[in-house]
Amino acid sequence: MNFRPATTSDAAGVSALIGSFLLEYTVDPTGAGAEEFLATVSEEAERGYIASPNIEFLVAEEGSTLAGFIAIRDHSHVFHLFVDRRFQGRGLARELWERARSRALEAGGDGAFTVNSSPRAVPVYGRFGFVESGSRIEKHGIAVFPMRLEASKD
Repeated sequence: MNFRPATTSDAAGVSALIGSFLLEYTVDPTGAGAEEFLATVSEEAERGYIASPNIEFLVAEEGSTLAGFIAIRDHSHVFHLFVDRRFQGRGLARELWERARSRALEAGGDGAFTVNSSPRAVPVYGRFGFVESGSRIEKHGIAVFPMRLEASKD
């Protein structure tokens, strides 16, 4: 598995991978009502995120296949974490998280992180040490749970 910073040429693959999970985080099983959200994860939008200086974007690839990626905004907010279904159950999400977390700390982050987790991903973030910090939120056709990881006291 190769890990590297994302480039704008990864935007199409990133957007497609997010889209493959559409029915797992939309409120309506058909995806209706999520149009505004979908615009924020389009190829064009992802290209902008990847180019943004305040978003650290890391991809994992096996050969030429995008296996997963993580993006952390402002060294403290997990903006994206997606792993292709074919690569799930192998610890890839944890590896992406640990690498991105280390980079955020090296760049000046204090170790506190937030995420708006899809309902299905809550247990994954829980294994990373995140706890729910609020009730389920439904907005722009998707459902999320706000979660937080407190800064390490080490």
